[in-house]
Amino acid sequence: MTATSVASGMAPPLVHRHHWIVRLTHWVNSVVLVLMMATGLQIYGAFPHFGMRGSRSLGPNPFDGHSAPHVLTAGGWLAGALNLHFFLMWPLILNGLLYLVYLLVSGEAKTLAFRPRDVPRAAQMQLYYLKLRKDHPPQGKHNALQKAAYSFIVVLGIVSVLSGLSLWKPIQLGFLTAMFGGYEYARYWHFVAVWLFAGFICLHVALVFIVDPASLRGMITGWYRGRFPSAGA
Repeated sequence: MTATSVASGMAPPLVHRHHWIVRLTHWVNSVVLVLMMATGLQIYGAFPHFGMRGSRSLGPNPFDGHSAPHVLTAGGWLAGALNLHFFLMWPLILNGLLYLVYLLVSGEAKTLAFRPRDVPRAAQMQLYYLKLRKDHPPQGKHNALQKAAYSFIVVLGIVSVLSGLSLWKPIQLGFLTAMFGGYEYARYWHFVAVWLFAGFICLHVALVFIVDPASLRGMITGWYRGRFPSAGA
């Protein structure tokens, strides 16, 4: 929103914000991730512990010894969940690669990458979210906290895929399994990544509806009419 539009009471301009590739990969990712989490919970329920049977857990796990409620799982049983989980792995990887290629080719990766100069901007945005700053800090297409979140989620996605591959083929891809500290540790870090993804999704959805509902329409249609001021990215 520009100063002129604010002073005149005019609505902010309608701008094209998201390319169709971004929208497609976003929604495909949403569906595939939810299904992978559900099948993953079914797989975890077959042995809800990290480490050898009877040993202490390899790391913090509030769900140790407890299976997820059936309504949160998919696949029906262990073999069914495994088959569906590994099938969904391929659309997840291909979808992620399509998104990354688009970011690099279009140059949009520069607007999403979190840089050191974004640290003070992220602090100001956090103050705004906490209601400790009245006015919304100027931003480009994405604010500094969004850049931090999206940069982190790309790294998290890579960790998830690599740890998942090490569990899928622990012998053939033994170097990956060893990189994570062995099969049991690879399983644990894969589990941690899933819960970080779940936390990100919940926070992302909450902020969309609480802070910027117009962004949901933008991710569906590509067009955005927001109320936040803009500055150079």
